[in-house]
Amino acid sequence: MERSGPEGPAREMIDTNDPNDTPSWQFRAACRGEDSSLFFAPGYFEQRAEKDAREAKAKAICRICPVRMDCLEYAIGIRESYGVWGGLNESERRALIRDRERRQVS
Repeated sequence: MERSGPEGPAREMIDTNDPNDTPSWQFRAACRGEDSSLFFAPGYFEQRAEKDAREAKAKAICRICPVRMDCLEYAIGIRESYGVWGGLNESERRALIRDRERRQVS
């Protein structure tokens, strides 16, 4: 079944074919139409150099994205465990979440 809407990380958010279910910022995302394999690890073990190169390409797209912060906040809000969202990978987002939580406590 074909899904309509954006490609890249933005596509991963869509659960239906109904474009009304898609947050509007996704349609302006720089990753729209890009190969989602840049943003998500493959289904096999990825060497560190391969991972770094793949993520660097994804992050380069994120750097020019007009909705980068919307994407990042979405991923943080749902605690997205996989992929590059808003220019940050999984471990970078976890670190940001921990930092924000520490700031709220102090």
